Amino acid sequence: MVHFGLLFPGQGAQKVGMGADLYENSAAARAIFDRANEILNYDLKHLCFEGPQEELNKTHISQPAILVTSIATLEALKEAGKLDFSFCKAAAGLSLGEYTALAAVGAIAYEDAIILVHKRGTYMQEACDARPGGMASIVGMNREDLGAICETASRAGEICMANFNSPEQIAISGEQAALDMAGAAAKEAGARVFPLPVAGAFHSRLMSPAAEKLAPHLQELRISEPEVPVFANVTGQRVIQAEEIRESLLRQVDNPVMWVECVQAAISSGVSQFFEVGPGKVLAGLMRRIDRSASVTCVGTPGDIESL
Repeated sequence: MVHFGLLFPGQGAQKVGMGADLYENSAAARAIFDRANEILNYDLKHLCFEGPQEELNKTHISQPAILVTSIATLEALKEAGKLDFSFCKAAAGLSLGEYTALAAVGAIAYEDAIILVHKRGTYMQEACDARPGGMASIVGMNREDLGAICETASRAGEICMANFNSPEQIAISGEQAALDMAGAAAKEAGARVFPLPVAGAFHSRLMSPAAEKLAPHLQELRISEPEVPVFANVTGQRVIQAEEIRESLLRQVDNPVMWVECVQAAISSGVSQFFEVGPGKVLAGLMRRIDRSASVTCVGTPGDIESL
């Protein structure tokens, strides 16, 4: 079998009904969802399976919901014996998904990951409420040109390039007046602009209060050396030692996500086949824009597992 990598989705992948068929068909997945309910002390699985969508979309709920569904999918995959995980040679996750990746490869305990992302989501929502902002996806513009636009738009408020999702798909984040100015300039330059349905300006300095609140919890977190190479969002490079993992998770809250670099580093390590584990197919789509020589198989349902 060839070496493979695991990719885990971030916030925005949530959808009512996610994980329900896994819960019905896999004892391993059931155990993951049931344990999450015990840890969080509310019915997360009901929100995943039955919604409502408005509740599931709340940052402090969607983050643990996506992590739990992704880990449940991974455990169902292991239970089915469809993949030899000794051949797994890379793991990465988009934003929130970095916590899932670290839990999946044994760097942090599943229970700790759930508690942490619940706190992370809560603190991020508080930061959104305290200082409103938003995000927009800019398609068809390179980093240098968009960076110049953001620098000009910063006269209207805080703004930055926040998610480098593919060479020509970059999310910008910041205060609305600055986003409007940057979006207009990007359109004028020929790019397409898509406002994102998020609660606030993620991965920007507007999230610094959330990082400050999360810091003491990360300091207490027990971290082990990952059993599989993990590539961190904030640098796009492999992280090994506990302190560099801790630092990368902290900086990730209010710094850009270098997803292109994460994927390219994983491919450079010798991995060309990936599995996107969890809800949605966003990462597979991004891979086609980053490096078409690599393949991504989406695994989110019992049918997907059966077809492997």
